[in-house]
Amino acid sequence: MGCFLIGLLVVILSIGNIIEEANGEISPKILSNIKMMNKRGPYLGIVAPNNFELNPLLASRAYVPYPSLPFIDFAACVLGLERIGYPGNFKVSGSGSLSGGSIILLSLSGSGVLGYPGVGYPSKNCRRFRYGNISNQRVVIVMTGLGMVNAGVATQLLVSLFRLKGVLHYGIAGNADVSLDIGDVTIPKFWAHSGLWNWQRYGDGIDDELGLEAGGDYTRDIGYLQFSKYNNQSDNFLNRDMRLPQCVNTTCLPRPPKVTIVDRGVSASVFVDNAAYRTFLRSKFNATTIDMESAAVALICHQQALPFVVIRALSDLAGGGSDVSNEADLFGSLAAQNSVDVLVKFVGLLPTHKSKTHS
Repeated sequence: MGCFLIGLLVVILSIGNIIEEANGEISPKILSNIKMMNKRGPYLGIVAPNNFELNPLLASRAYVPYPSLPFIDFAACVLGLERIGYPGNFKVSGSGSLSGGSIILLSLSGSGVLGYPGVGYPSKNCRRFRYGNISNQRVVIVMTGLGMVNAGVATQLLVSLFRLKGVLHYGIAGNADVSLDIGDVTIPKFWAHSGLWNWQRYGDGIDDELGLEAGGDYTRDIGYLQFSKYNNQSDNFLNRDMRLPQCVNTTCLPRPPKVTIVDRGVSASVFVDNAAYRTFLRSKFNATTIDMESAAVALICHQQALPFVVIRALSDLAGGGSDVSNEADLFGSLAAQNSVDVLVKFVGLLPTHKSKTHS
């Protein structure tokens, strides 16, 4: 009971600190650390979508964290019970029991997160910016989280807070080009946001003016979808006419993967697992790569006049191949590793920047 009261007191004190600093302003300590590290720049900004793609990079021998300041946590990354050890178990609502002697971190949602002394894990609300080197290039790495909003917010913070010379975004993606294979790594020249649609009222068709079309917000000139053709009911045979290679059960590929520059990629906060929609994106926009973040990263970099390259390894033929499950379930880890390998190789080919100290 005594341990519980001590823990509860610390939680209350921590929540009090959260309330005092809940004005959204970056703390002076974080700003001081960023200013100090920016003197070592400029850096390459590395943007990963999620842990599935981030972890292979962090585990790579090519990546070396900066020893004295390996990361900076922005916003509500590490709040609350830091470096607290006591016997027995301590329970935070929604978190389960945490063993004594562990660190307990309190996120904004009130969930406990189990970590290790001096390290810890950021909460799901966190933006963690990691400092290090890849092939003698100084880098700042951030994980965005899934979708366009997360990618845009994380990239804007990256380019606004840190002194950068360019941005590299990498990860896995769906494929809309049947001439390419799973495992191939693509570098699209152009990106488009393909998720902004005007959903017409029932009964309207292509000849009916869209709402807000007169003001220029929407147009029928680019594309029109009749959604009854893009479902998975028994009268739709578009998803049934493709099969994976025979060696799919051993997770092999028909040929060694390759790196290729393609014309276009499209992004939206939608996981595309529909062959008919994939065909539409390919035929209408000449898209090869289909993902959920890259167009947002590209938009922020373009607005900031910052060079950027997107590297996306193909994990599946979107909506095709298997009528049982998406190929990403089998080849996702292989594609993620391919994207990391190409990223590391690309960084190693860049000229080394000799930094000068700035006041």
